[in-house]
Amino acid sequence: MSNDFDSDIDFDFDDEFEDDMEAFDEFDGGDEDEDPALRTAVLQKNNMIALLCLKTAAEGAAICRVDPRESRPAVQLYDDPEAAVTWFTRSLRSSQENGWRLIYDGLPLQG
Repeated sequence: MSNDFDSDIDFDFDDEFEDDMEAFDEFDGGDEDEDPALRTAVLQKNNMIALLCLKTAAEGAAICRVDPRESRPAVQLYDDPEAAVTWFTRSLRSSQENGWRLIYDGLPLQG
């Protein structure tokens, strides 16, 4: 019996994008008493999936975009968390205007 979900494809993104994701993963906002707030948006267009992630803290923020048409993720660091939220919202709106469908927007998915 064949399982349609079995695959020989190796999705080992950690090695390929390790350097690009380091700044986003290590961002903690500088305040040891407060954990960063996280938000993940998953978008779909045709047969493509894209991610837009936001990590904010009291003293800064980071946005990560994983676009299947790009060879590497893009990470942008912000000193002002409110500015990062504004750019995250604009980017999400712009993506939807360009035909991307929002399929998830909330806490990061794990597991």
